[in-house]
Amino acid sequence: MPRREPENKDSSEETEFEVEELNDQIKSSTGSRFRLLRDELGLDLTRRRFSRDNVLNGFNSLKGFVIHPDNRWYQLWTQFILIWAIYSSFFTPFEFGFFRGLPKKLFLLDIAGQVAFLVDIALQFFVAYRDDQTYRMVYKRTTIALRYLKSNFVVDFLGCMPWDAIYHATGRKEEVRYLLWIRLSRARKVTDFFHKMEKDIRINYLFTRIVKLIIVELYCTHTAACIFYYLATTLPASHEGHTWIGSLKMGDYSYTNFREIDLSKRYWISLYFAIVTMATVGYGDIHAVNIREMIFIMIFVSFDMILGAYLIGNMTALIVKGSKTERFRDKMTDLIKYMNRNRLGKDIRNQIKGHLRLQYESSYTEAAVLQDIPVSIRAKISQKIYKTLIENVSLFKGCSSEFINQIVIKLHEEFFLPGEVIMEQGNVVDQLYFVCHGVLEEVGIGEDGSEETISTLKPNSSFGEVSILCNVPQPYTVRVCELCRLLRLDKESFTNILQIYFFDGRTILNNLLEGKESNLRIKQNESDITFHIGKQEAELALRVNNAAYHGDLYQLKGLINAGADPNKTDYDGRSPLHLAASKGYEDIAFFLIQKGVDVNASDKFGNMPLLEAIKNGHDRVASLLAKQGASLNIEDAGSHLCRAVIKGNSEFLKRVLSFGIDPNSKDYNHRTPLHVAAAEGLYLTAKMLIEAGASVLSKDRWGNSALDEAHTCGNKHLIKLLEDAKSTQLSKSHNYSQEIRDKMHQRRCTVFPFHPWDPKENRRVGVVLWVPHTLEELINMAAEHLKCFDRSCILSEDAGKIHDVNMIYDGQKLYFVSGTQST
Repeated sequence: MPRREPENKDSSEETEFEVEELNDQIKSSTGSRFRLLRDELGLDLTRRRFSRDNVLNGFNSLKGFVIHPDNRWYQLWTQFILIWAIYSSFFTPFEFGFFRGLPKKLFLLDIAGQVAFLVDIALQFFVAYRDDQTYRMVYKRTTIALRYLKSNFVVDFLGCMPWDAIYHATGRKEEVRYLLWIRLSRARKVTDFFHKMEKDIRINYLFTRIVKLIIVELYCTHTAACIFYYLATTLPASHEGHTWIGSLKMGDYSYTNFREIDLSKRYWISLYFAIVTMATVGYGDIHAVNIREMIFIMIFVSFDMILGAYLIGNMTALIVKGSKTERFRDKMTDLIKYMNRNRLGKDIRNQIKGHLRLQYESSYTEAAVLQDIPVSIRAKISQKIYKTLIENVSLFKGCSSEFINQIVIKLHEEFFLPGEVIMEQGNVVDQLYFVCHGVLEEVGIGEDGSEETISTLKPNSSFGEVSILCNVPQPYTVRVCELCRLLRLDKESFTNILQIYFFDGRTILNNLLEGKESNLRIKQNESDITFHIGKQEAELALRVNNAAYHGDLYQLKGLINAGADPNKTDYDGRSPLHLAASKGYEDIAFFLIQKGVDVNASDKFGNMPLLEAIKNGHDRVASLLAKQGASLNIEDAGSHLCRAVIKGNSEFLKRVLSFGIDPNSKDYNHRTPLHVAAAEGLYLTAKMLIEAGASVLSKDRWGNSALDEAHTCGNKHLIKLLEDAKSTQLSKSHNYSQEIRDKMHQRRCTVFPFHPWDPKENRRVGVVLWVPHTLEELINMAAEHLKCFDRSCILSEDAGKIHDVNMIYDGQKLYFVSGTQST
């Protein structure tokens, strides 16, 4: 834990205590530290207040006795058991090689050590641990016990057995003594101790590594010395002269009866033999003299080659300062100086150290691994690793594969520890996160500081999208529950991609609304999302219209092929086709028609694309639109035509008349264009209107005709033109009226293609015909319209055969049948 920092102290003197395991009780910025503990430990804070001291004291009344690994009494116990582990690790090979039954004092010491380890075994069933996957502390007794039972319990328990007593009880069977080596598993406690020392920045790293290497070397040679002596003692007494130590002579002294030599002297001779063998500098008078010793020496020398490489490699790494642990220590030292200089709080210190430790232990970041790889290859790697994960995110459901590929390339992988707050409610967010592994929670914080868990975020979830897409503050706090692996995408990259794949942007916004229907807090932001959708739609329509207005066919194709709607209109209701027609861009108009644009779309002013082309004199575009079925339905056509006559715009008038506009359309005063032309004395315009079918007989609201207007104007040529047109129109009107009257006196009949007595299921639809002058003509007309060429008789409703058309009255029902049916 960090000490209190001095008020004024040089940065070179700033220190920090040991880099410990990350404390699990990390405060959130919202003051929900106790709630985090409650969630993690399964406690109800309404029943009992629970603080960090309770955890460190190792007791939870609701869960039973549980020891926290940071408990100070447990830490003292680990130091005590470490001493026994060192003793046991060194004494076990010594006991195996030099004793066949321990002396009483050593036996009692051995029993005391085994009792200490038995107590440690019992404590392991109550020590909480940090889960490797979630990085959360586990306090559940059952889980702790099962974990220990599945891992080291059996080995630890066998190591505590009194093998010396068992050896005597089984009749001194040598095989039993081999089980002593099980106790060497306790060396892992020594290994763990050095592992912690290496990361303790208070202790010089070079010193720690050298001490560790020396101990490794001494332990290996110590064990080899004990085995060397064991090989000599397992031969019968008569063959002891044929061993390495029995055949040894140092000057005039012979070691033939080596068992009678002092114990310490035998050990030092054995250790000397092991070290000389390991160093491979030659044996002198000490050498193997039997096959067993030769075999072991070969194995030992082969092992020494590996051990030597390990020692030399580690010493080299210490000299060149390139080890991973040393880089971690240097970085941690720099970070601690920075934190001390800026007087950062305890919580942020723990979070920084926790992330650095996590990076050291798991090497999870890809930046260091892939920094030398080309960008194109890194993009392929990202697609291979992350594409499946992103495709399963509900936010991107229905998005194109190209869009997903662009998203994947920009992702960065990050890990977060339990209890960390990634986003706070009300903050501006510039990062979008996707959950790969782990669990997070969305928390809403009230004005009074109360918290409400909105939802739980699991794999394939995302957060930060509402704030980024709608440009609103973060609506809720996002906090880590378990160790999380997240993929991060920055706002700038996301926005740039959406500007290109805007169709996918609309899909994302729709998914956002659909996926959050059950989320009350998101529904409160629904108006923001809907507003942003409308804003994006309007901006996209402007971009499409802008491309059409400037004749940029390439950009227009890109926008529409990427998903833009070509029928989308701007604020004036104008579609891209309106603008292309007004500018005369035939290629753009043709492309838009191919994309299914409505050729008869009307803007807010009632203008259609065809009218825009006509008004601006673009005949080719107008012809193209007309061929595609465009109509010229001008709202208040009379006023348009009258204004065109007044302005003298004869070209526009000619075009609209050629496309079917009624020349007799009237304005609000019931005046036709011909009225205006006559009043203005426009002979050519009047002639063009008359040729287009304008009526000279039409009258305005005051009862004046075009001819009356011409008399007022006094243009004699115009008057004559109108009088001639009047005569012609009156003649045509008379002939038309006579034709109508003739048709009014003509008889009609309805002819049915079945017999009048046929059942209803055989009856069919008939046809209404004018009664011709002869019966033969009627039969031919009925056969042609009813497609019944095998029939030749006309019957009345009473099945009477008609012989003369004069017998048919107006509106009579007749039946067209064959000759056989009439008899």
